[in-house]
Amino acid sequence: MNKKFLSLLSFLSAAIVVLSACSPFKPSQLAIGLELRTPPAGPAADSVSISPTPLPTRPPYKPGELVDYTAQSGDTIPALASHFNTTVAEIMAANPIIPANATTMPPGLPMKIPVYYQALWASPFKIIPDGAFVNGPMQVGFNTSAFVAAHPNGWLNNYRAYAGSENRTGAQIVEYVATKFSVSPRLLLAILEYQTGALSEPEIPKRLYLLGNAGPFERGLYLQLLWAANTLNNGYYGWRIGNLTSFDLPDGTLIRPDPWQNAASVGVQYYFSRILSGTEYERAVGSDGLAQTYTDLFGDAWQNPAVLIPGNLQQPPLLLPFGAGHVWTYTGAPHPALGEGEPLSALDFAPPTEFSGCAEAEPQEFSIAMADGLVVRVETGVLILDLDGDGDERTGWTIFYLHISTKMRAPVGQAVKAGDPLGYPSCEGGRSTGTHIQIARRYNGEWIPAYGPLAFNLQGWIAEKGARPYLGTLRRNGQVVQACECSDLYSRIIADPNP
Repeated sequence: MNKKFLSLLSFLSAAIVVLSACSPFKPSQLAIGLELRTPPAGPAADSVSISPTPLPTRPPYKPGELVDYTAQSGDTIPALASHFNTTVAEIMAANPIIPANATTMPPGLPMKIPVYYQALWASPFKIIPDGAFVNGPMQVGFNTSAFVAAHPNGWLNNYRAYAGSENRTGAQIVEYVATKFSVSPRLLLAILEYQTGALSEPEIPKRLYLLGNAGPFERGLYLQLLWAANTLNNGYYGWRIGNLTSFDLPDGTLIRPDPWQNAASVGVQYYFSRILSGTEYERAVGSDGLAQTYTDLFGDAWQNPAVLIPGNLQQPPLLLPFGAGHVWTYTGAPHPALGEGEPLSALDFAPPTEFSGCAEAEPQEFSIAMADGLVVRVETGVLILDLDGDGDERTGWTIFYLHISTKMRAPVGQAVKAGDPLGYPSCEGGRSTGTHIQIARRYNGEWIPAYGPLAFNLQGWIAEKGARPYLGTLRRNGQVVQACECSDLYSRIIADPNP
């Protein structure tokens, strides 16, 4: 790694100061469809203005003109090349201090980007920081149920419904969806307040689809929130990776995000683009829209913009998710860990079996801990392994296992070493056509794509995506394993002896 780059990285990391801030709740007009509602006063008084300075304007730059850019949390060179309509080679040439093998850029790094202007860039207004979007460090200590209970006049406080295999309160549904998709519960509450008055209006809106997604099987708070979290993630990670460069509103208007935008703001823009057009959309993503609602409820998130992804983030050493010397098949290259769309953060592996479909795995074919860690959450088919051992899946590296059988599964609180058994592969949890295990990674609550600058590295096997989700390869030292649900000869992979 370039020594100058490492020195700059260390300086920028030391310069990051985490500030604490709170801002009391004050009534503000909230846009709900074509209506304007004014919620009653909450537990405190003053509101914070969130548009203190004029927004920058973007001139029609000359092709390849160098523009100033300050690296943001999670930026990668390929994604920046996509945002600015340029190439990786041109960015690297303009910033010789950056080593070719750098993964993520240090937040605060001053850069020069060769830009190729595209018409119709959208507003540069930044709605919320990335730390306020992800269910990560900024959410530690936040109690969703207590916050909802502090707003007793809102309909969400008295809401009850069956969700996730059990009866839950409105606050528990929000917390469950936030945990499942790793989206901030504060953000979900702000969206519910902005669109439905959930914390201020006594009556739930009399419409079938609370948040506006009129899917055939998506009525009720729980299913609408699942859709909302999935859609938010599609926008956030689509921008983070560089795959999302434009999208349309329902009326056909083209939205091309401003190249200087952050992932969270694009995630919110994309969410509202699925349901709003015209002035409703412009207001929702402007300074008096969701951003103001969030500030009124939780304070100015920009006063405490936690850095989610540090400069040059590195994955810790990871084993393949099955026992040393065992032969499994690679059945799923990069694909969504949950829901549909971005991010493609998950990989699938299946044990050998004489039977197709959801057959019980052989006693010796258990899934293992890919690194030392602590089991911090288990649900039907789900196990979360916390690699930093602090007991909180919102901080540091975690491994998300899906389709882990309930039978003989490691319990919450169990500390494990790399190679220790965690449970058997199965079809439990989510949709599955056969017995297998799915793995995905998160860092500080953010899903990490299975391919790209921070691709999965499993004992030297590097994941590559294919033409569509589930297609792709694992490569190591010239060897290639091709993902295939058929579990054929070319998809077989053997785990090395554990170190």
